Amino acid sequence: NNIDVQEFMILPVGAQSVKEGIRWCAEVYTCLKKLLKKDNLSVAVGDEGGFAPNLSGEEEALDLIMAAIIDAGYRPGKDFMISLDVAASEWKGDRKGHYRMPKKNVEMGTDQLISLWEDIVTNYPIFSIEDPLDEEDWEGWKKITAALGDKIRLVGDDLFVTNVARLKKGIDEKCANAILIKPNQIGSVMETIEAVRMAQSQGYIAIMSHRSGETEDTTIADLAVALNTGYIKTGAPCRGERTAKYNQLIRIEEMLTIK
Repeated sequence: NNIDVQEFMILPVGAQSVKEGIRWCAEVYTCLKKLLKKDNLSVAVGDEGGFAPNLSGEEEALDLIMAAIIDAGYRPGKDFMISLDVAASEWKGDRKGHYRMPKKNVEMGTDQLISLWEDIVTNYPIFSIEDPLDEEDWEGWKKITAALGDKIRLVGDDLFVTNVARLKKGIDEKCANAILIKPNQIGSVMETIEAVRMAQSQGYIAIMSHRSGETEDTTIADLAVALNTGYIKTGAPCRGERTAKYNQLIRIEEMLTIK
């Protein structure tokens, strides 16, 4: 579509169980689909099950999600928070600290981009922003962490690539405060565990994550529970390769609560 931010996500922070949280998200997802249809917007879905309509900008996407949360009977900021995956490395310009939004064809520097995220955090109930800056813009990451690190989670995906050496650099230089964990990105279960443990020992949250080319394998659901990440990113409640992980989480929860 014509939106530069790669993903918009909802977190059911007010839910009291995994099963309840998944149901809440499915309800909001259904309400969002109805709102898009009402506005004659596309309800075709992308690789990870999210809707991909053409919109006026990121703010309209956020406003639609807020409306869907309310229509489903929930409270933004209380029951649900919102997260962004910017994938700003895709916006990398021709020099360090220079960005160009490819779809809007808007150019800006690091400080301007940080100001954009500050405005969004002020105006919406944002839980986290993933890759708000380029993976090699370490000075920019220091700045945005100093500016927003006490308000939201700043998640390194392209920044850290589940690699303990890059994570250690981020910790030492006070860049980001969360890491996206992709087991098949780093290549082994042991390296995955090492990255999670390093993050958690330094107060960074670890978010277990899928990849775009998914199957119905549910290993990441087991890893999320086993490593106590508290968070998992595995797409919209749409299609089997996404719902398989949610179903596994429900099964695990049921096993752990059997008396």
